[in-house]
Amino acid sequence: MSARPAASRRTVLRGVALTPVAGLGLTACGGTTDDSAAPLTEPVELGPESEVAEDGAKLYRDHNVVVSRSGDGTLKAYNTVCTHAGCPINKLDGTKLVCPCHGSEFDATTGKVLREPAVAPLKPLTVEVKNGTLVAGPQV
Repeated sequence: MSARPAASRRTVLRGVALTPVAGLGLTACGGTTDDSAAPLTEPVELGPESEVAEDGAKLYRDHNVVVSRSGDGTLKAYNTVCTHAGCPINKLDGTKLVCPCHGSEFDATTGKVLREPAVAPLKPLTVEVKNGTLVAGPQV
């Protein structure tokens, strides 16, 4: 019986790096594969106007929308799909949105990028109050 030489560290690491990982649904920089990140195509009711505090913001994860209210009461809304890789943003810290995929951060009051890798701002949406309910929709 002949002894097989032991695999080198480089050989083992190369094999691991080249081994496909099936079924994990990874989207590294390629966007998402489901409809959860689809942009709004028609107006949607979000909730009571009172949910958005003055100088604050509220994230509506089910619709990928954030609504903010300035000190003078002006409302603004943005699509919360990250402009870097298309991941739905699921965290709001004060008025800072944080993308779970690669750590991009956005200002919920302006849509501007606060931290890369994203470089494009969030897409603005329309927002209005109808009978006390916030309604967001695509800009025309």
